[in-house]
Amino acid sequence: FQYLKRFDQGCDLDTFWYEALSVEGSPMECLQLFLLHCGIMDPSWAELRNFTWFLNIQLRDCEASVFCNPDFVQDTLKGF
Repeated sequence: FQYLKRFDQGCDLDTFWYEALSVEGSPMECLQLFLLHCGIMDPSWAELRNFTWFLNIQLRDCEASVFCNPDFVQDTLKGF
């Protein structure tokens, strides 16, 4: 949710890191963002769960990768 919210606001995601245990927005706002970005017109709960699970894994791996660390790559992959 934190990434999707900032993506919609046009923020630079290259320097953002997930903040564990922090609460942002309401459950309604979270559900709206998931529905907007999941890519399915009328998703089931299982489809929403799979979308959030997959997105979470991808973002976690991205944060752990040295190649996605802006301090390491500097400006060579800006916006990647």
